[in-house]
Amino acid sequence: MCPRLTSVPSGAISLEPETLSVGQEGEIPERVTRSPSPQILLPKLGWDEELLRPGAQIYMHFMQEHSCYDAMATSSKLVIFDTMLEIKKAFFALVANGVRAAPLWDSQKQSFVGMLTITDFILVLHRYYRSPLVQIYEIEEHTIQTWRGEQRTGGPKGRDQGSSAVYSLIKNRIHRLPVLDPASGNVLHILTHKRLLKFLHIFGALLPRPQFLSRSIQDLGIGTFRDLAVVLDTAPILSALDIFVDRRVSALPVVNESGEVVGLYSRFDVIHLAAQKIYNRLDMSVGEALRRRSLCLEGIISCQPHESLGDVIDRIAREQVHRLVMVDESQHLLGVVSLSDILQALVLSPAGIDALGA
Repeated sequence: MCPRLTSVPSGAISLEPETLSVGQEGEIPERVTRSPSPQILLPKLGWDEELLRPGAQIYMHFMQEHSCYDAMATSSKLVIFDTMLEIKKAFFALVANGVRAAPLWDSQKQSFVGMLTITDFILVLHRYYRSPLVQIYEIEEHTIQTWRGEQRTGGPKGRDQGSSAVYSLIKNRIHRLPVLDPASGNVLHILTHKRLLKFLHIFGALLPRPQFLSRSIQDLGIGTFRDLAVVLDTAPILSALDIFVDRRVSALPVVNESGEVVGLYSRFDVIHLAAQKIYNRLDMSVGEALRRRSLCLEGIISCQPHESLGDVIDRIAREQVHRLVMVDESQHLLGVVSLSDILQALVLSPAGIDALGA
């Protein structure tokens, strides 16, 4: 039986057999027959076996032996916002500086009190959007302090183990982790999944190569293969925001009515609505929003089930992306392999820690 896509709450789409179910809120879904595709990928229980082999804990030990200081880039940009800055200007500044998050400084308390991220922009749009004809005054008038309220900045100290940073990122389902100076409490750097994997990839090349890197991603079952959050290219941006908020995912494979993957719409794409000053146009289709992107952002970098874990890691590191979309030969979606999936497998699973399921 061939896979289908069926509509689920909040505009997300999940894989099921035979037809494509497409529907707007309050409407009866329209079913469209899609082209044949192989069975949905069912992960095999190969990773647990690999953890029993000699050398399976090599990356775990490496990250335990190195600190957050070690993983920090030698040179990087850190943009800091005062909490009295207008939230609209803050979002524009994120785009202008090409950053996805900024620590917040409270001048009255003389301390760092939190982080402003793209998730805040998505939440503002999701909460206050009315219609394409109504201006979102809250974005025009609110300061960061008004929107965010009272916060506290938490994060690892520079001397903390790199493995603790991996755990914090995955367990809390966040993508930016401030590294704090243990003496002053100042933010020194912002660690990300991408930076941690790059650190592990560069210096891991000097370590003995574990056997599991040669096994296929399908055999190991590393990735997400069920209940995938997907958006149609004809769906409005507002539907994508619903999924980002409800499912807490960072990117959505974009599929056409035949179920073929035609794009990737990420949280970072949403911030460009501010750059283009069209954040009151959430009725625009996701497909049109992708075509109007002013910058060349992360595209569809894919992999196939038979490829080895080592090749998948090399591709993610080389392309500097956050995930690979797993497709079959007809470009139908099978799964998503993210940085969280890989770091969980390499660093946390050998220690018996399941931060993804926490």
